[in-house]
Amino acid sequence: MIEHVLSKFKELYPELIDIRRELHMYPEVGFKEVNTPKKIAEYLRNLDIEVQTGIGGNGVVGRIRGGKPGKVVALRADFDALPIQDEKEVDYRSKIPGVMHACGHDLHTAVLLGVAKVLNEVKDEIEGDVVLIHQFAEEIIPGGAKAMIEAGCLDGVDVIYGAHVMSHEPFGKVGISEGYMMAAGDTFEIEIFGKGGHGGMPHTTVDALLAGCQLVMSLQQIVSRRIDPNESAVVSVCSFNSGEASNVISDTAKITGTVRTFDENVRDQVEKTIETLVKTTCEGVGATSSYKYTRGYPSLKNDSNETKRIERLAKKIVDEDKVVHIPKITGMEDFSYYLKEVPGTFVFVGGGNPEINAIYPHHHPKFDVDERAIITIGQLFISAVFDYLNGTSIDT
Repeated sequence: MIEHVLSKFKELYPELIDIRRELHMYPEVGFKEVNTPKKIAEYLRNLDIEVQTGIGGNGVVGRIRGGKPGKVVALRADFDALPIQDEKEVDYRSKIPGVMHACGHDLHTAVLLGVAKVLNEVKDEIEGDVVLIHQFAEEIIPGGAKAMIEAGCLDGVDVIYGAHVMSHEPFGKVGISEGYMMAAGDTFEIEIFGKGGHGGMPHTTVDALLAGCQLVMSLQQIVSRRIDPNESAVVSVCSFNSGEASNVISDTAKITGTVRTFDENVRDQVEKTIETLVKTTCEGVGATSSYKYTRGYPSLKNDSNETKRIERLAKKIVDEDKVVHIPKITGMEDFSYYLKEVPGTFVFVGGGNPEINAIYPHHHPKFDVDERAIITIGQLFISAVFDYLNGTSIDT
């Protein structure tokens, strides 16, 4: 039966392209999604699927109740866009000035709606339930996942799967990763307060710029001298502002940056080390300071068993040599919140194709992907549902 369902999904491809392009033309940024969740809910209701709206904010959750008792699988798609001007020369270019789907969330949404449609048609044969999580605000910390979880979107869920189309990977490729896949992403803001004065009389001042320079150099030594070489961490100073005139010693300096880690103990260590360095460096020159450390999404850690499941299924959907283990990356993704609650895995699916100019990186004004990735992700989701709930795998 599963081959029939996969075939039915493939037949939906033209409809799903239309959905994706409609979403692409009318994007909405995170926490300001109004029409997008309405469209999602309307589509699901027209299929007579049980729908809840306003979950955690702008989230939409559908539930397909299988005809036979069993466990519960959740599938997640995000639907927010980015504040970027769309510069593509295509018919479906964004019609909203300064906003575009530059990360593929429109495609993710189209996939999950198509999966809902075909699974609902065979719900009597499903041994358990399927929860369809349409998530808002993946791009903006604190993200939508945490709020949706707190609102109960994972209640009763046994396992969850998610996927992301990737423009830098060729169409047909599936990238998996056991364990850590994406980093926790945090930010820091440091302000230094000294005593300004004449550039020719530095002995009468407390030079905030000098303290900032010393601090930047110290921050760059955290990873190389404080973190176990067997662990991974990134500390990047990304802005430094101090002073305006060439003959005035500045009384203030502001430094901001980002921290990326995987292990929570390393995350704690970096945060505390920055705090210590700020305090001691400023005290050493007679300055005072303020320090703000903001935690973003936690690191994304895939369940080993569920990753192996997706690997096995992916090798039956695309060429076996196209399913590859990828190294962990220091980007972040709030799917990590779901994986802290239930087992599951997140997978990358190739969408790059030079023949259609799908060559630009995510968050680029000309970002686009090969829409055939819809089929790959959808068939992975459908296969995972039947494999987990029914114990039915694709015939080789």
